[in-house]
Amino acid sequence: MKLVVINYGAGNTQSVKFAFQRLGITPVLSDSREEILSADKIIFPGVGHAKAAMEVLREKGLHVLIPQLKQPVLGICLGMQLMCKFSEEGNVDCLGIFNESVKLFEPKLKVPHIGWNKTDGNDDWYYFVHSYYVPQNEFTTLSCNYITQFSAAIQKENFSAVQFHPEKSGQAGEDFLKKFIEA
Repeated sequence: MKLVVINYGAGNTQSVKFAFQRLGITPVLSDSREEILSADKIIFPGVGHAKAAMEVLREKGLHVLIPQLKQPVLGICLGMQLMCKFSEEGNVDCLGIFNESVKLFEPKLKVPHIGWNKTDGNDDWYYFVHSYYVPQNEFTTLSCNYITQFSAAIQKENFSAVQFHPEKSGQAGEDFLKKFIEA
């Protein structure tokens, strides 16, 4: 199986790569259209600022390619947010795979949300680091509560995405990545 991690300069590609290596899979890190299209499965990671990330995706032409992918695609953290139509982080139009707007947490509690949380829908603990969130919607498969209920995971057709970092979430994260690979 060929696994490609989209490499567009947004943060956590190395930790994602190492997480899959622990599962016995060596992913290809690439921003090449041909490499991405030849993948069996794709990881769209990200840590950083939505507007800056979208600028890089546009420069590389990936903003057109990613929504057209037919293989299973897993967005992680910023990758999840960029799959939505709009982000308040930089007030930027995103990829539009999910017809949702990414919102800034109201600072009633400490923002960013950093730490371990359970999700509604299972008893696993996952590691989160984010100041922006995707509201619950028709595509929400796992939710979490921090200041408000938000989407911890979303799914639509071949696109799935998580707000948490499975590559930093210990055994629960490893199990999550393994399910993605084996599905």
